[in-house]
Amino acid sequence: MAVSLEGRTAIVTGAGGGLGRTHALLLARAGARVIVNDIPQSLGNAEAVVAEIEAAGGQAEAFGASVTDEAAVAEMVAHAGAVDILVNNAGILRDKSFAKMSLDEFRLVMDVHLMGSVICTKAVWDGMRERNYGRIVMTTSSSGLYGNFGQSNYGAAKMALVGLMQTLSIEGAKNNIKVNCLAPTARTAMTENLLPPQALELLGPEYVSPALLALVADHAPSRTILAAGAQGVEQAHVTLTKGISIKGMDDLEAASAILDRLGEIGDPATATIPASGLEQGQVELGKALGA
Repeated sequence: MAVSLEGRTAIVTGAGGGLGRTHALLLARAGARVIVNDIPQSLGNAEAVVAEIEAAGGQAEAFGASVTDEAAVAEMVAHAGAVDILVNNAGILRDKSFAKMSLDEFRLVMDVHLMGSVICTKAVWDGMRERNYGRIVMTTSSSGLYGNFGQSNYGAAKMALVGLMQTLSIEGAKNNIKVNCLAPTARTAMTENLLPPQALELLGPEYVSPALLALVADHAPSRTILAAGAQGVEQAHVTLTKGISIKGMDDLEAASAILDRLGEIGDPATATIPASGLEQGQVELGKALGA
């Protein structure tokens, strides 16, 4: 299935460099008109990406706005017109162990990654509903899905975006709004001195963007978490096992049984992917009622 975005308008946040830049370049190559967003202080970088796109025959405009600035985001969306695709890519790092991290450092990362994505998504949501079309991608991370030392703020924000995606994909389904997550693996300034040159070459951000393009295509899936990097693509799932029943046990006995039978409770062979949060209660009630 060839991917064509002819006639579509896309906003890519934090697109003045790195992953945002390669996302913008590929979306434009597929035919989309791209709004290349970055913070006002980095508008020159966004304009350079626009120049690259235009040199290749594509359509693009730069727009300087912080994703945490509601008024500026609203202005960007109004300037863009009918937005078909939103790529929530903007982010920052403030890595530090939780013991050494200040609450301000925690809030800042949450504000940019989580609330920045919320603000941008809210700004395009009503228009997408009215037009019965929308493609939204949240940028999650293995740090959120699986944890990473020194990134409690970043990991919390990135996992929160998975929860946001899960609900918005359900709420947007009737209006053909598909919401997905992308967990990229790409080289950063932090990895430059940690990995050999060959590994760094394989971790170029351009190897992530094809997965992004798949998630915003007309025939894209929804409620999907794709992981991508080094020319590899995987899918992550939030699953629920069959578990056990503790019916008839007193509280102390039940707690002991849970610890004793953790292997059985967590057996991945019994795992399913719930269609919504309601299914957890249904599974538990089924055991209680003897179904």
